[in-house]
Amino acid sequence: MPHVITGACIDVKDGACVKCCPVDCIYEGERTLYIHPDECIDCGVCVSACPTQAIYEDLRLPPEMEHFTAINREFFAAHVSGLGSPGGADAKRVPCDHPAIAATPHMAG
Repeated sequence: MPHVITGACIDVKDGACVKCCPVDCIYEGERTLYIHPDECIDCGVCVSACPTQAIYEDLRLPPEMEHFTAINREFFAAHVSGLGSPGGADAKRVPCDHPAIAATPHMAG
């Protein structure tokens, strides 16, 4: 998994990363965005585009954020979104989140 979206995206979903991704591998859940682990080509454009600094190269994830690797991967599994490997987000919004994201308290606005 080349890049991972972390907690700074929850309830923000700026979307700048989605617009610049050359392979359309960033999908929108209810409260956050997810990078498809098999579709990402490791170009890193999303990292520089993210205004909340929520995206990390997997090998540079701070230890306290390493669980987001599994969250991004599992989001596409049959037991979460059921997306599998659709071959590109194509502006699709998925009406769910990984259970760990869904259980995260909402930020006071």
